[in-house]
Amino acid sequence: MKKLYSAVAFAAAFGLMTGCSSNKPTEPTEPQVVQPVEDEVVQEVIEEPVVIDTTFYFEFDSAVLTSAARAALMLHAEQLTASPRSVRLEGHADERGSREYNMALGERRANAVRDFLVLQGVNGANIETVSYGEERPASMGSGESSWSKNRRVELK
Repeated sequence: MKKLYSAVAFAAAFGLMTGCSSNKPTEPTEPQVVQPVEDEVVQEVIEEPVVIDTTFYFEFDSAVLTSAARAALMLHAEQLTASPRSVRLEGHADERGSREYNMALGERRANAVRDFLVLQGVNGANIETVSYGEERPASMGSGESSWSKNRRVELK
């Protein structure tokens, strides 16, 4: 019986080895040229210029830059150091508070933006700051939705 099992195992192994190999001679083939399909649409990649915010908003009675404002100002600083030009920072406040207080708050906000840009390497001589206080609101109305749009610095 042992001899029978050995003979069957040998025949199976021999059959596997000869069945898996291929001894067909290969014929050289010509290179295939892929023709474009007429309906195929070629899409061009068009890079659009990145639009950076030029209005930076503040919390009530605050001149502290938000993280979103700092991120946008970093991009402005890169551009202003690469190609210096003059900019004007216009500080604004909402209608709450006295006229004098809002003028001072608008100035503190504009100076906060200016100081950040200067720390990033922008030439301070190219930056002008002005405060309009509550005099030029972006949104008319009395309510948080209007006030939040008026607490800002605009880079021009």
